[in-house]
Amino acid sequence: MHHDGADPVLASYRPPSQLVVDKEIDHLDVHCRAFIGLAPFLTLSTADADGWPEISPRGGDPGFVKVLDEHRLVLPDRQGNNRLDSLRKVAVNPRVALLFFVPGVEETLKVFGTAELLAADALDVDLTEFGRAPRSVLVVTVQRAYLQCAKAVMRSGLWDPASRIDRDALPPFGTMIRDHCRLESPLPDDATIRAELALEL
Repeated sequence: MHHDGADPVLASYRPPSQLVVDKEIDHLDVHCRAFIGLAPFLTLSTADADGWPEISPRGGDPGFVKVLDEHRLVLPDRQGNNRLDSLRKVAVNPRVALLFFVPGVEETLKVFGTAELLAADALDVDLTEFGRAPRSVLVVTVQRAYLQCAKAVMRSGLWDPASRIDRDALPPFGTMIRDHCRLESPLPDDATIRAELALEL
């Protein structure tokens, strides 16, 4: 049960329905497993020892996250920017949250638990993708899971083709990074940047 104390803003919200409360389960049931098997994208939330959060996008072929059993899943870590923000946080604070997306499905799946960072070959599971083994793996022990209703994705029109913007609505990525970093010389054009990224998938 949520206790919102004396906060007047929180107190102004109506209590959640019993269904909303009851839909939270402590394992990955058949529907969670099917959702994860179709998901090519998720966000991984972590926090450091002081509670400062980090959120990281993760993607791959549908089902790139493998469900080991009702209480464990494995998330492979691929070539990234080598900042290792999420992995460093897991090393000091194992609590994680994952939000899974399936293109065309307006519901999402939330999974909460604790993560352990292991070497890529620590599990007897084939996690090869794009011709490469992962750099490492996170094994998440699931404590809570629930399907999130479609309202946010409905409001956003996320999967509606009419909602897609022209990439020219924003400056090229290389321009934005150059300006962020106050670089003197220009970065390669976006086609070159994407071609280089494609070699590291």
